[in-house]
Amino acid sequence: MKKLAKKYAQSLAMVDQKSYDISNGFDKLLELPKAKFDESVELHVRLGVDGKNADQQVRGVCVLPHGTGKSVRVLVIAKGDKADEAVKAGADYVGAEEMVAKIQGGWLDFDVCITTPDMMGVVGRVARVLGPKGLMPNPKSGTVTMDVTKAISDSKAGKVEYRLDKTNNVHVILGKVSFGKDKLIDNFNTVIEALIKAKPAAAKGTYFRNVSIASTMGPGLKINVTM
Repeated sequence: MKKLAKKYAQSLAMVDQKSYDISNGFDKLLELPKAKFDESVELHVRLGVDGKNADQQVRGVCVLPHGTGKSVRVLVIAKGDKADEAVKAGADYVGAEEMVAKIQGGWLDFDVCITTPDMMGVVGRVARVLGPKGLMPNPKSGTVTMDVTKAISDSKAGKVEYRLDKTNNVHVILGKVSFGKDKLIDNFNTVIEALIKAKPAAAKGTYFRNVSIASTMGPGLKINVTM
């Protein structure tokens, strides 16, 4: 049997197997032994849907009111006026075919890729590279758009994407432990409200099957969210 790390074992012993209400859950998470770095706080939600059915997919984006605590590097693939707009809006990298060539050469030093609809044919050349990394621009995530300024602003401000995985779970970063309770709860509620709005009409029964939060190095804490 694998031996647990000392701090993780200490944290696990402090966590009840019951569900916490939202306030007490975040209190408990912040009481747990800390790592030597500012840990991220993650939200994991098991939904009562069947992702194998097209009419029960759950996917979308929301902007966290307090951001994610992470510096986001934005690449914009565009030409002409839209490229100029991207530079003015604060994109970290801007270009067209030359950026696609860099990606083909193995360059992936960015966190978000935004493009305009007319450039999707060019971006499609690296779909097999960007797709598995979660970096492929998509209209549903707001990264294929003519409103380049808003897309950059949202990404820098803390836009997160939620997407159902193969096991009907959604995983979202809520921020950093250093944010404190109030900011983390604000971000938590924003994601939960977005998931509620995204509930498929075909979904039946309990929607939130399991909701938990966890720091990077800590155990999961079950949160009581009913719907």
